[in-house]
Amino acid sequence: MICWVLYDIKKNRQRGKISKICKKSGLYRVQKSVFLGSMEDNEKDSLELEIKELIDEETDSVYIFPMSKNELRQTALMGQAFDKKLITDEVKALFF
Repeated sequence: MICWVLYDIKKNRQRGKISKICKKSGLYRVQKSVFLGSMEDNEKDSLELEIKELIDEETDSVYIFPMSKNELRQTALMGQAFDKKLITDEVKALFF
């Protein structure tokens, strides 16, 4: 499955840690607080648990949206959008 991770984190330290967790999970940075990539269900669950430990539920917000590869192909990309080819299992494997 494809996952979008979007967040609004108040504290710099936690925001940086969440960014590193997303990168470590093989996600591609689309914008400063938006990541996208292929994940298995268990990887998504682990990501959720790691992020939940870092956030302040009173001030922070994190969204993890799963989507199918077919739905990703249907997304409209405008302006300086990301390269959809970067969000594949083959490219993800090159980073490890």
